[in-house]
Amino acid sequence: MKRALVIGALGQDGAYLTDLLLGERYEVFGATHRTTVSDADYRGRLLHLDLTSFDAIRAVLAQLQPDEVYNLAARASSAQLFDDAIQSGDINGLAVARMLEAIHQVSPRSRFCQASSSEIFAAASETPQTETTPVSPCNAYGAAKVYAMHMVRAYRDQKNLFACSAILYNHESPLRPAHFVTRKVAQAVARIARGSGEILHLGPADHRRDWGHARDHVRALHLMLQTENAEDFIVATGVTHSVAELCEAAFAVVGLDFRRHVVFADLPERRAETRELRGDPAKARRLLGWSATTSFQDLIREMVEAELAATTGAG
Repeated sequence: MKRALVIGALGQDGAYLTDLLLGERYEVFGATHRTTVSDADYRGRLLHLDLTSFDAIRAVLAQLQPDEVYNLAARASSAQLFDDAIQSGDINGLAVARMLEAIHQVSPRSRFCQASSSEIFAAASETPQTETTPVSPCNAYGAAKVYAMHMVRAYRDQKNLFACSAILYNHESPLRPAHFVTRKVAQAVARIARGSGEILHLGPADHRRDWGHARDHVRALHLMLQTENAEDFIVATGVTHSVAELCEAAFAVVGLDFRRHVVFADLPERRAETRELRGDPAKARRLLGWSATTSFQDLIREMVEAELAATTGAG
């Protein structure tokens, strides 16, 4: 039985990855920074881990000796890309260096996968982005992710660790936190369908994202650690949709015209969209046999139906 350590286990990606690993008959340990949770909140075995402490990370790895380590932990929010740059740098960047050094010292056979982000390409000069596109972050979150990715490459090349980065584009599910636009829209659709009469206010209608399902994306992470050689991969659908298309698909689930319920507005305080963030998954398709299996329409339907079920149960 293989043993996996999932860091950031209680988030959206942690939940789907844990389910996948348990289905593959792994022994799964989940690590979280939260102190008010217990094993009852997680399907594997849960432990507390302070990512700012090298000694704590080293002790966990020395004890568990996991076959695979997945780092999904990050200080992340669509509204906090430049909030508290120091904390973002520590949790999203330096913590990865601590993990890699700890693996090198006490568990060198562990295979490591770092969840990176399309934000490393926020000011990219080309679309779609590939694994060879020059990194160009424009916020603290993306800059920290770039540092982490460079450290992964350094430990892979200089210390011979099996370490790789998954450059994840937007991935959603019914477990997405409520402040992300896909969940925000799904929740509003459910309320409006039940007669709330509200108007949903969103940012620009033409902002586009490469939206996939979290279930598909974590499958790519697992495949990356089953290969002979450690490499970095773009994990994306290769197709983008606008916020207006998101609303159209979501309201269509309940037979409503989104134009009667949504107001779009420019948000000058948000960053300008210099290039379309659209990933090219060709390398993952070629070397991992991976591709997204959930369509955009099915993803949005699943999210809306989950909210409808939740509101019906609450009612």
